[in-house]
Amino acid sequence: MAFEALLGNKLRAALSMLGIIIGVTTVIAVFAVGQGAQNAVNAQFQNLSANSIIIMGMFGRGATQSSKLTTADARAIMEKAEHVKSAAGSIMGNLSASYGSESGSYSVIGADANYFSISNLKLGSGRFFEEADVDSKAMAAVIGSDVVAALFPDGGNPVGSTITVGGKRLEVIGTIEEVGSNIGRMSPDEAIIVPDTTAQKSLLGDRGQVMINAQSDTVDNITIATEEITAILRAEHKLKVGAEDDFRIMDAGSMIGAAQSAATLMTVLLTAIAAITLLVSGIGIMNVMFVTVAERTKEIGIAKAIGGKRADILGQFLLESVAMSMIGGLIGIILGHGIIYLVNQVESLSSIITLAPSVLGVSIGFGFSVLVGVTFGFYPALKASRLDPVDALRSE
Repeated sequence: MAFEALLGNKLRAALSMLGIIIGVTTVIAVFAVGQGAQNAVNAQFQNLSANSIIIMGMFGRGATQSSKLTTADARAIMEKAEHVKSAAGSIMGNLSASYGSESGSYSVIGADANYFSISNLKLGSGRFFEEADVDSKAMAAVIGSDVVAALFPDGGNPVGSTITVGGKRLEVIGTIEEVGSNIGRMSPDEAIIVPDTTAQKSLLGDRGQVMINAQSDTVDNITIATEEITAILRAEHKLKVGAEDDFRIMDAGSMIGAAQSAATLMTVLLTAIAAITLLVSGIGIMNVMFVTVAERTKEIGIAKAIGGKRADILGQFLLESVAMSMIGGLIGIILGHGIIYLVNQVESLSSIITLAPSVLGVSIGFGFSVLVGVTFGFYPALKASRLDPVDALRSE
């Protein structure tokens, strides 16, 4: 009888479900945004070990003095820090690169021989440069997968080829396997990595931004290692007591935690907006159910006159409300996943944000829709079950 009543008023039922559909679709999309953001955070930092420490110079707004951070500071940290097992300095900038008729602008990273192991980069072909290459300021380069694809579109092995970077000719001695994520603000896939001595002498000079990747001996000693690095760098830079640091230190755990917290906060705020939509739709369902009870007063009177109990009437009208919410929730789930699929298929949108389906989003969206049906359908159903059969039969 409940489903017959819904089918008898298709348009009204559809309009009542519209709010639920929009609300659940929004919840699905919101959690997909949040899950996509979490995945992006994990991918961005997947090349950092749990005991990684990153040191960068102070630049731009908020910097009280020019940074003296250099790649040589990495060697000082290795020599003097008791709880640092490895450290690699790098200098970064952007330069144009070309090979034959192909050209483009790429990140150029000047690094020492330890950089590849600390950054967990894997060799695709050829070799990584060694300490001898760094000491001799070798005009050699290791290039990322995107650089290979752009400068060597024919698919040939670039090892042994000579590319032009910033007007200087460099021999490609190796390639890096595709990473698919960023280390800090730079993607190794789009990078040309050269010895730091070469970068400073021939390519970037003083224009590059210096970064040092370090690793503490254990995860538990990150705080101690950070304190050691701070003391060493202040001494190397001859900073006076009370002067602010001209560098900043970040460990992998705090960076990942901050990024994940931001993604979680965004998800919570957007979910709250979706919950308001579901709440408003619940009020709409309650209003429709009150109208339904008023229209079917005589029907209720007949049902009670032939032996219908309060529980029967309550169950029938409550089922109508819950059925509308559940159907609306299912449609919302389908639409939500449709939106996720479409956004991920559109390249211009997927390059900005990637949506990832979330089981939690589906559970909360559908569960909330059922809760709305029960909560806002109960009182009209209770009112219908309490009608006096004599008064109900007299109604017109």
